[in-house]
Amino acid sequence: MRPHVLESETGPLVLIVDDVPESLAALHDMLDETGYTVLVASDGPTALLRARQARPDVILLDALMPGMDGFEVARRLKADERTASIPILFMTGLTETEHLIEGLAAGAVDYVTKPVKPQEVIARIGVHLRTSRQIRQGSMVQQQARNALDAFGFATITVRMRDGRLLWQTPLARELLWRYCGTEAPVTPEPVLQWLRRHGPDLCRGDPAPAEPPRLTLTQGTRRLTLRLYRSVDDPADTSADSEGGHWLIVMQETSDTSVLEALMSTFGLTAREAEVLYWVVQGKINRDIADIVGASPATVKKHLERIHAKLGVETRTAAAALALQRVPQLRPGGI
Repeated sequence: MRPHVLESETGPLVLIVDDVPESLAALHDMLDETGYTVLVASDGPTALLRARQARPDVILLDALMPGMDGFEVARRLKADERTASIPILFMTGLTETEHLIEGLAAGAVDYVTKPVKPQEVIARIGVHLRTSRQIRQGSMVQQQARNALDAFGFATITVRMRDGRLLWQTPLARELLWRYCGTEAPVTPEPVLQWLRRHGPDLCRGDPAPAEPPRLTLTQGTRRLTLRLYRSVDDPADTSADSEGGHWLIVMQETSDTSVLEALMSTFGLTAREAEVLYWVVQGKINRDIADIVGASPATVKKHLERIHAKLGVETRTAAAALALQRVPQLRPGGI
């Protein structure tokens, strides 16, 4: 049993790790007012030291810090038996799949996005405090880590290559696979299995930086389900599994023209028609073509485009398209 001197006298102990003093102060005051005992660290080495000494109940960890970043801090905490059972919640503005996967692989059980929302942070901490005993026993770590992806719209499944069996899926993955393929675990949809058998072996050859396999896209009307292949986070060094094909983590995301337009509207503050015009600009359409598609005159499309330029702070349609591609992942091929 780990020592819990502070918890017996005050509230549960939370360690906050952030290199921005203002963020540390704000989080400290918020949690202190809620009844938690709070420790702070402004860099990775200090965080490791305080975690080993105090054994906090939860760690709020900034993903991006100079020097030792949050991902490395998490890996070291999980590699140390004294701190391996402490739930880690990443604080990050990054929602790209690579960063989510890296955080989960490093040992995080959840995310809160920056700028953090006080009630969300308190609620997430409460959830993980209630389940921390089970997490320390190892029974819920992987489930909670993978389920965290559902909140970002990234459904996940794990497939065993030896027999093609679908071993595990998040609730969102279950819903999507049934809707697109009409299958349920332990059955892996045949198109997914063929894709995995075609490209999975390429990731087993020992290349330290293998090329990402082509993504698989399943369509249903105007909606698309894109699948991306990763090594399973729970047995990355299992060489015996490699000999039989291994266990593979597959990340899925559903996109549609509607979701892209909504993303454009929310990201840049566009109206529905402006988002539609920008969408077709990104697709390489000229004003006359866009006018035919949206049922307006070329002059009207031109006026919409002028307002789009002003809202995006650019001067040309090329710059507008480039900024949209940069800021809205759903516009890129595959979307994840």
